[in-house]
Amino acid sequence: MTSHAICIQTRMAVWDLSVSVEELGPEAPPLKISVTSDLHIGGVILKTVEKSQIKQDWSDHALWWEQKQQWLLKPSWTLDKCGIHADARLCLTPQHKPLQLVMPSSIVLRMRVCFSSPVFRTIMGICKLLNIRRPEELSLLWPVEEKKKKKDKDVGEEVYDITCAPLPSSDTHKYDPIQRIQPAPAPETIAKLYRTTNIMEKAHINSRWLDSSRSLLQQGVKENDKLILRFKYYTFHDIIPQADVVRLTQLYEQSRWAILLEEIECTEEEMMVFAALQYHIGKVSLTEQSVASCPAMEDLDLALQCLEVKMEGESSADDMLYDVRHCIISLPLFRPKRLTLKGYKQYWFTFKDTTISYYKSKEESSKEPIQQMNLKGCEVAPDVSVAGQKFCIRLLIPGPEGMNEVYLRCEHEQQYSRWMAACRLASKGKTLADSSFSSEVQSIQSFLAMQKTTPRNNTAQTDESINTHSLVSPRYQKKYKPKQLTPRILEAYQNVAQLSLTDAIQKFLQIWQALPDFGLSYIVVRFKGCRKDEVLGIANNRLIRIDLSVGDVVKTWRYNTMRQWNVNWDIKQVAIEFDGNVNIAFSCVTANCKIVHEYIGGYIFMSTRCREQSDTLNEELFHKLTGGHEAL
Repeated sequence: MTSHAICIQTRMAVWDLSVSVEELGPEAPPLKISVTSDLHIGGVILKTVEKSQIKQDWSDHALWWEQKQQWLLKPSWTLDKCGIHADARLCLTPQHKPLQLVMPSSIVLRMRVCFSSPVFRTIMGICKLLNIRRPEELSLLWPVEEKKKKKDKDVGEEVYDITCAPLPSSDTHKYDPIQRIQPAPAPETIAKLYRTTNIMEKAHINSRWLDSSRSLLQQGVKENDKLILRFKYYTFHDIIPQADVVRLTQLYEQSRWAILLEEIECTEEEMMVFAALQYHIGKVSLTEQSVASCPAMEDLDLALQCLEVKMEGESSADDMLYDVRHCIISLPLFRPKRLTLKGYKQYWFTFKDTTISYYKSKEESSKEPIQQMNLKGCEVAPDVSVAGQKFCIRLLIPGPEGMNEVYLRCEHEQQYSRWMAACRLASKGKTLADSSFSSEVQSIQSFLAMQKTTPRNNTAQTDESINTHSLVSPRYQKKYKPKQLTPRILEAYQNVAQLSLTDAIQKFLQIWQALPDFGLSYIVVRFKGCRKDEVLGIANNRLIRIDLSVGDVVKTWRYNTMRQWNVNWDIKQVAIEFDGNVNIAFSCVTANCKIVHEYIGGYIFMSTRCREQSDTLNEELFHKLTGGHEAL
C-alpha cells in the first residue's frame, strides 16, 4: 500500500488598503492597494510607490498610521502583526521635514529634522548638524501663543533657511549666524516680548516641553511649525571653549535673555555687572570673530586645558584654609522669624569637614557647642552689597520639620569669600581639603571685584555709544534714566574691560549660575492630603516644595537621598520615596506628570556623566529613566 502526501494550500483573502501619498497633494484621493494580511510593511511601501508612478528617491519615506498616531518603522513586520485591517488609513510621507527652530539667540533656522524618531534622537540630529555638543542638555518646547493687538503690524522675521544642508551624518556643519553674538536688543523689543510676572506663569512655561520619548508627529507637530530649542537641564558638562563655540554662544544668549526678561531674580548690583559684561561682549565680538581659536591650534589647546584641569585637581589649597579650617572665628548669626526686624547675635564658630559648630564665646569653644549644623544638602545663597559693605551668607538647612533659615555675617570680603566657598563645598558634601576650594574662593573674589566702583577714565566718562536700556531689564529701565545708568554700568565695565570674549562669556555664565534661583524649573502641584496648590521647584540636584501664596521654601529633598520614584499614569500621580521612610506623592496641576518624571530622570541621567566618557550617549539609559510606561 502506498501513501501519498497531500498538500493543501490556503489562499489568504485579498483586501484593499487605503494609503495616501504626500507627494500626490492634499486633494488627491488615497490609493487603493491590494494586500493580504501576511504582506510586510516593506511590501506595502513598494506597492504604493509603484502605483503612484512617481519616480524619485523614496529612501526617507515611511508609513504613518493616522488613527493610531504611530509610525510603522519595522519593514519586516506583517500587516497582521501590526494589527492593521481594511479600515486603517495610512500615509506614505517623508521622515524628515522642514521645521522652524527658534534658537536661544532668537535666530530662526528653517531646517529638515526627523519627525519619526523620539524627540531625544531628533535633538541629537539637530545638534550634530549645528555642531552643538552634549545634546542631552537641550530639548524642544512650544512657543507661547501671544495675542496680537490690532495696531501691531505683522513684521516678517528673518529666517535662515538651511533645509538644503545634508541630513546629520558623521560630518558636522558650522553656520555663522549661530556662532555670532547678537547685537544688544532695542528696549522696545525687550518690552514687547513675553515676560513671566509671577511663579505661576513661570510654572506654565514648563507645561510646553515636548515629550522626549515620542516623535514630533505623534505630538501634533506639523511641517514648518515653529518650535523653540532651549537648554532644559541646567547642568553643563565638560565645556571646552575650542570645541563648544556654538554651545557657549547659545548658552550666553539664553542666560542673557533670562536676565533681561526677568526670568530669574538678581540684585541691582548684579544687574549692573551683567549690563557691563553685555556691553563688553558686544564690543569685543565686533573684533573677535568667535570664541574658538584657529583649527590648527585646537588639539594643542585641548591637551593643555586637560593638563591644566589635572594639575588643578592635584594642587593643594592649604594656603587658603588658615582662617576657616582649624581656627575659631567670631561671626554674627541671625535666625529669621516672621514679623521681626533682622538682628544678629555674636557667636564663635568653627568649621570642620561639612559641619559648622557655634559657641557663646571663645572660651566656651572647648566645650559642647550650642548647636552643630551639617551643611550637606543645604542651600547657600549670597546676600551681599559691596557698596554697603554687607557680606552675608544665607543658609537654608534641611531639618525634620522643614528648612531652617540662618544668616552668617562676615566682617570683610576676604572672610566672606572663604566662608562662602567653604559653605558651598560643604553643601555638596565636600570638605575644605577638596582641591576646588581655592578656585571657588578666587571665583567669589573675582565677582566681588566686579561690583566695586573704580575711578573712570576719560574714555568711559565720554562714551555715549552705550545704550543702557538695551542692557538692563524693564524694571531698571523704568526705575532709572539712561544718564543715571550710564555711569554705573561704565564703572562696572572698568572691572571687566580687559577680559577676552571667551573669558567674558564664561564670567557672565558663572555669575548667572551663582544666582540663588538659578536652574529652578517650576511646576504647580497638589500634594496628597493637601487642599491647596503648591509649587514644586526642580533643580539639578534637588526638589523644593514652595508655598505658592508667599513663595517661601517649605522643604527640600535631594536626589542622592531618593530611593525610588513611581508614576501612576491612570490617576496621574507621582510618588517618591526618600531615605528615612520619607514618602511624598503629588498630582501635577500646570503640566503633565510625564514632564516632572522626565525632569527627575533626566537630571539623574546627567549625574551619571563623567569627563572620561566619550561623546557617545547612552540613549537606552536616558529612556529607561525618563520614558515611563512608553519607554523604548
